[in-house]
Amino acid sequence: MSDDTTREERPQGRPMPGTDGHGTHSIDILERSHTLRDGEPQAMNRRLFMQLTAYRCPAEHHPKRMAEALGAALDAASAVGVLYEDVSDPLGLALLTWSEDPTDFVDRVRPVLAEAPFRSLIFRPEFTMLGRTYATGYEDRLDFWLLEKPVNTVRNPETPWAVWYPLRRTGEFSRLPPKDQGGILREHAVIGRAYGEAGLASDVRLACHGLDPHDNDFVIGLIGKELHPLSHVVQTMRKTRQTSEFIENMGPFFVGRRVWTSR
Repeated sequence: MSDDTTREERPQGRPMPGTDGHGTHSIDILERSHTLRDGEPQAMNRRLFMQLTAYRCPAEHHPKRMAEALGAALDAASAVGVLYEDVSDPLGLALLTWSEDPTDFVDRVRPVLAEAPFRSLIFRPEFTMLGRTYATGYEDRLDFWLLEKPVNTVRNPETPWAVWYPLRRTGEFSRLPPKDQGGILREHAVIGRAYGEAGLASDVRLACHGLDPHDNDFVIGLIGKELHPLSHVVQTMRKTRQTSEFIENMGPFFVGRRVWTSR
């Protein structure tokens, strides 16, 4: 998977930095990396939001022509994204869009889908996934990893296959000491590095706390040149302690092949 999985992941949920001297908790919402850049730790209040929505074409519309028309309409609205054909549904499509400003999902993407013929698309809420990029604390270039790398991954013309799914960890994982959490997450990172170095799979990892209708914690996108390695990495991850002991829920899995990319 992508190089960001080679670093030891920082357990999610930074503790509160403390109080401001008046008994009030100070709240830190910045994305931070301890890796120095220009001699200083990195911090920024920017991240990328990404949303996947899935649809089924009504019988009177051909999915390929619908995808072509939807892509043209999104380009005209200056909305960025990719469209996938649903491998499991001959009439299925999915749209992945992204922006630093989540109002773009409402102001740019939503109006396009509300117009004919796209409002005839049958919405499939089980595949709605919305998340945000987040810092693990080890990024060498924080802005690149949070804002550019995910887009480069999903737009790469050499890697059209994608598997997207949400997951939720158990509360027990959150109660583990940070050292134990780090060791468990490191096991995933080692596996991810192996697949990434072999050119078999890249990943997009998004936090979706409070954004997911089913109370999931993360959205994962696996992107690759071929489909089999994406299935294989999921199979391999099943053997890790994190997945076998501390994942409460995974899926549903959307499996698709990219058919359109925005200008």
